[in-house]
Amino acid sequence: MARRFRGESHHKVDSKGRVSIPASFRRVLEAADPNWTPGESPELVIVYGDHRRNYLECYTIEAIEEVDRKIDALPRGTKERKMLQRLFHGLSYPTNVDETGRLVLPSKLRAKIGLEGEAFFIAAGDTFQIWKPETYETEELARTEEWLEELPDDFDPLIFLDQQSEG
Repeated sequence: MARRFRGESHHKVDSKGRVSIPASFRRVLEAADPNWTPGESPELVIVYGDHRRNYLECYTIEAIEEVDRKIDALPRGTKERKMLQRLFHGLSYPTNVDETGRLVLPSKLRAKIGLEGEAFFIAAGDTFQIWKPETYETEELARTEEWLEELPDDFDPLIFLDQQSEG
């Protein structure tokens, strides 16, 4: 299994949509691309189709292949399979990291999330997200604060992991 993405960072986006990827994220992309060789550019898939998401979800090749296997396991013609195919196949953008460690985000993807001069990257396990920084601060951080307010002051989030092993 490939390493996981960890951390967060802000990066400038130029007028052509080029944005540097955190170096540690590039190492994970390389490790999770079965076709990658040193000196080459690792591939990834950017999923942008879910209309409720205000960010771009970037999948390693291994992660998107896992999603593809799960979609393929669903019966053909079902609403669920068609919906997932649309989101993960049709409304996605296969790309690669360029030789300088940057992604080129097409204007369609930048427009979807209102991305202009700066991008916020945040790790999400075997994916990472690209946000417009202001949107992340107003939407996602507010949601996290709501979750935390519902929990007791002495709450330990590791209890969620303990529940998994008991079930």
